[in-house]
Amino acid sequence: MTGKRAQLTGDLWGGLASMLVALPSAIAFGVTIYSPLGGSYAAYGALAGILGATALGLVAPALGGTNRLITTPSAPAAAVLAALAAELVTKGIAPDAALLMLTVIGLLTGVMQLAFGALKLGQLIKYMPYPVVSGYLSGVGLTIIGAQVPKLLGAPKGAYFWASLAAPSHWQWQAIAVGGVTIAVMSLAGRFTKAVPAAILGLAGGVATYFALAVADRGLLVTAGNALVIGPLGSAGSGFLGALASRWTSIGRLGVSDFVAVLVPSATLAVLLSIDTLKTGVVLDAITRSRHDSNRELIGQGCGNLASAAIGGVPGSGQMGATLVNLSSGGQTRWSSLAEGALSLVAFLVLGPVIAWVPVAALAGILIVVGVKMIDRQSFHFLEARSTVLDFAVIVAVVLTALTVSLIAASGVGLSLAILLFIRAQLGATVVRHKAYGNAQFSKRVRLPAEMAILHERGGQTVIFELQGSLFFGTADQLYSALDPELKLRKYVILDLRRVQSVDVTAAHVLELVHDALAENGGVLMLTKVPHDLPTGQDVREFFSEVGLVKSHGAVKLFDEVDDALEWVEDRTIDEARLAHAEERPLELLEIALFAGRKAETFAALDARMQRRHCAAGERIFGHGDTGDDLFLIRRGLVRIMLPISAAESHHVGTFGRGDFFGEMAFLDRDGRSADAVAFTDADLFVLSRADFDRFAEEHRVMALQLLEGLARGLAIRLRYANTELRALET
Repeated sequence: MTGKRAQLTGDLWGGLASMLVALPSAIAFGVTIYSPLGGSYAAYGALAGILGATALGLVAPALGGTNRLITTPSAPAAAVLAALAAELVTKGIAPDAALLMLTVIGLLTGVMQLAFGALKLGQLIKYMPYPVVSGYLSGVGLTIIGAQVPKLLGAPKGAYFWASLAAPSHWQWQAIAVGGVTIAVMSLAGRFTKAVPAAILGLAGGVATYFALAVADRGLLVTAGNALVIGPLGSAGSGFLGALASRWTSIGRLGVSDFVAVLVPSATLAVLLSIDTLKTGVVLDAITRSRHDSNRELIGQGCGNLASAAIGGVPGSGQMGATLVNLSSGGQTRWSSLAEGALSLVAFLVLGPVIAWVPVAALAGILIVVGVKMIDRQSFHFLEARSTVLDFAVIVAVVLTALTVSLIAASGVGLSLAILLFIRAQLGATVVRHKAYGNAQFSKRVRLPAEMAILHERGGQTVIFELQGSLFFGTADQLYSALDPELKLRKYVILDLRRVQSVDVTAAHVLELVHDALAENGGVLMLTKVPHDLPTGQDVREFFSEVGLVKSHGAVKLFDEVDDALEWVEDRTIDEARLAHAEERPLELLEIALFAGRKAETFAALDARMQRRHCAAGERIFGHGDTGDDLFLIRRGLVRIMLPISAAESHHVGTFGRGDFFGEMAFLDRDGRSADAVAFTDADLFVLSRADFDRFAEEHRVMALQLLEGLARGLAIRLRYANTELRALET
């Protein structure tokens, strides 16, 4: 019980501390959104902020997927909706109609967030380009500052940033004093104490300053008609409930066209609030070493914003500041987040009359500090390197569009520029990761020395390209330019596609041109490791079939592995030289390459020790971990050595053919088998056990030493070829 009590206590303190941080900002955001509709709507905005904090605080954590995340009205919502409210008023739309549209936007925002979660877009939204997010948040910060400066100066209603600065005669020194003290206290509070949130201390300083000024000016002690304070929250009673009921009746009469008209701002707000929430969730994960459920969190956020709009509240998102306060104050579970929502409602019910005396300039001061903190000053470091100058240009473009056109247009500009930068980066990256030739890179099939000599001589007619990245219209010319010089010199072109991320029709057409150019000279184009399940969902093998690249007669050849393609080419190359598979009869012991140049006197004694074994294609000769020390000599056929990786997957180590040997490791060290040996074709083998060899060695030491020397020479040759391939891969 002690642990549960401690957890409950921590959650309560965390919820209380985060409420003290969130509530003043929520009130300020609500006032900011509804003030453009008229002076009487400031009190309505304060109430909407409190209701938003309550609804979001109770619903979002109950249904969301992030423990200890505090959801409350936020700066992006305030900036977007305040700008939209001002625009609607400028167009001559009545305040009640504008209020109705703001409510509809809140509802659609919640619905879209629910859709994001249901469609599992939580991971995708987190990958919004940083320059776009940085520029947008900086634009939101500057927009908030610009909207609050007139209130800080006490300028008349409707005065905008530049107009208020240009008219000092309209300034009210009382508002400036209250706002200035609020900003100073909020900015310096952290140097003296962290026990009380800076926003609370700033608000307390602003309120104290206001009442100190009221000692000299008794007119400040009246709320009615006093533009310096929020004023009575009269709409909290039956007036508010009546207005809310009327609004829902009006929403019921809206047509499809009315909802379509606000789709763009709703979508913009839904994406921004989702990014703001998930960004906070990622930071919270890093601090607490936990994992949040992005898609479930979006569903919780959507339900929270739906509930907030339903009762006339302000939309919001998961907030970094309040969440960190909750965490540092002892919050441990989602109950701390629920406590924040419940305490917001309690604070409103208890302190409702007090909220009427909150100075507007104090709220403006709080929001100006919030706006300043939202400006990404770290982005100026992008100017220090040429590689990031264009990213800084994207940030500047987003900020300028946000300030001169709208926040909605800014998001579109930012995404468009980010896409252009991505395409530019793709154009600058090479699609060829590595290139090698067939006389430096060989298949895993172990060849006889005479065959390797042929491959060294004629292997240069084969070129292997390892491709990477996106093969699309932007890189198609680069791809053809890399392949074209080889088409005139090589007979076989192998393209390894294992690192390719996407392919479009233009790239497929380039590959078709390459195939046609090779076919004219009797050459062959081969594709290996063709992806069938890319992260984008594209099945490249099926796509190539649909465009006809691998369907028509004499078309491109497909192989599962580069090694398979190399082995096919090597067989053809050796066949053309008439040195491979000249005879398919089983070899006799004297014809095995291991005994080349040896005297034949003692071969009868060794041959007597050899067992003859026939293996059908697909038969396992031995398995990984098996006991056994037999040495196998291949008289006819092919044997593949496979290394098991899992129950369903194996790695192809090598292929051994007629005249070669395998199983030498266990034969030499008498340990378990290190891999599987499987007959790839029907195979005839000589089998020599270590016990028979030891008995033979007692009578014929010289011959036994020659056999061991032959094994060592064969292993040395294989290592040399392996080293050659490693050097080729490094270049």
